[in-house]
Amino acid sequence: MSRRRTSVKKLKEIIRLSEDAKLSQRQIARALNVSRPVIADTLTKAGSKKINYEMIKDLPDSEVALLFSDKQPAGSDRIKQLTELFPHIAKELKKTGVTRHLLWEEYLQKVPDGLKYTQFCYHFQQWQKDEKISMHIDHKAGDKMYVDYAGQKMFITDPKTKKQTPAQIFVAILPASQLTFAEATEDQTQENFTRSNERAFRYFGGVTRAIVPDNLKAGVIKANIYEPDLNPLYANFAEFYGTAILPARARKPKDKAHVENAVKIIYTRVFAPLRNQEFHSLEELNQAIQERLEIHNNRKLSKMPVSRRELFEQVEREALSPLPAERFPIKSIQDNVLIQYNYHALLKEDQHYYSVPYRLRKEKVKLIYDERTVSIYHDNIRVAIHSRDRTLCKYTTSKEHMPPAHLYSDNWNPQKIKSWASGIGMETLDVVSRMLERAAHPEQAFKSCMGILSLQKKHGATLLNRACLQALEINRISYKFVSQKVEEISKWQELTRKTLLPQQHENVRGGQYYQTEDM
Repeated sequence: MSRRRTSVKKLKEIIRLSEDAKLSQRQIARALNVSRPVIADTLTKAGSKKINYEMIKDLPDSEVALLFSDKQPAGSDRIKQLTELFPHIAKELKKTGVTRHLLWEEYLQKVPDGLKYTQFCYHFQQWQKDEKISMHIDHKAGDKMYVDYAGQKMFITDPKTKKQTPAQIFVAILPASQLTFAEATEDQTQENFTRSNERAFRYFGGVTRAIVPDNLKAGVIKANIYEPDLNPLYANFAEFYGTAILPARARKPKDKAHVENAVKIIYTRVFAPLRNQEFHSLEELNQAIQERLEIHNNRKLSKMPVSRRELFEQVEREALSPLPAERFPIKSIQDNVLIQYNYHALLKEDQHYYSVPYRLRKEKVKLIYDERTVSIYHDNIRVAIHSRDRTLCKYTTSKEHMPPAHLYSDNWNPQKIKSWASGIGMETLDVVSRMLERAAHPEQAFKSCMGILSLQKKHGATLLNRACLQALEINRISYKFVSQKVEEISKWQELTRKTLLPQQHENVRGGQYYQTEDM
């Protein structure tokens, strides 16, 4: 006698009670009044065909029955024909604006009696689950680049001493095509991390719309789910390349699953094959890594008739933004720079001053500069950017940084400084006036002028005027020159005074000659 067919409703309940309620087969049989062999057979089929409750709960009864049927489905030829299209569908889905529904409509134009949309999506999902590698079809081409360092290190060996120096392995991946980049660097410093990001873009031949780093200190100063604090150098790099930084969220493993999977594959296809080789320089190690990387990127994907490189060329290369004509300029950092009372920061390397918004007086800032520009950051926010000027002891000032009224908090102004100088002498007044006139704004010269005027306290008005006269004669009008000259004049006068004093000899009477003796 043939076994009575179980209703679709009970098939769904068997799966639900097993997955959600965690009931045993005996308990399910008792609850549904179904024999235990039927329960066992249903769960076995569900396991072998990878059927779960979430998958079937909204499907029509006819489709659920077809899934559990041992017979070849009537539409098996259509399913086979559709399955052959899935690699093409997967590539098309990576393109901007392409959806499953659009691809299903295009499929029906070619196969008018094709499967309905629900079946189309179901079989595509099944095909995806069979993929042995992590291929996330939904990632759009050119959208993101994921970056991280491998946990394990490779080593450089000194050929003489055999001492081994560890090398960090940087990994970047484009999730849409799975194209991967890797290289060895000396460490994870800000500059090396930024340069590795740049070399990844150059390797891919274009720029993604965003970079997703793990929360490395070289890229992210402070992790935050809403507004992470980016390292200024890394933020400047992103601005230069026209991309955005989207740090992976802390304790959200899915955010960085792509690069972590890439790292695992790099362990297998780069680390392992090179494990017994000895490398004597970073360049030699990177050459070996690149050779293994090319093999990896040109290897065919599982269930896809293309390699990572081929998939990249087909769907992703044209989606990347073009590379800048020049590479990211080498950056230098000068930290903890105190803003002076004239709202300027000193770049020590050039001894040149750059303005910031006047409200930042007495605050500390960070200067990040290269061959062309000087950027100034306060609280990790860029507050000023200037073209670099290497003119010694000069000022570069933006008008928007100036206060509404150009006065110090202690009311120093050009008139007050000139009045002080006139009290010392005409030469000093002339020097101060010229310094005020040649500045783009008088406040830029206030510090130098006050430095010159303060020399009176130590050397007196006469010596200061003589020094200012020499400065005027050879047109060397600066605080540095005047202070140097007044010191020279002071030392010369001291030496001259000592030289003119009478020397001790036999014709000079001593002090005791004038002392009277007691009679």
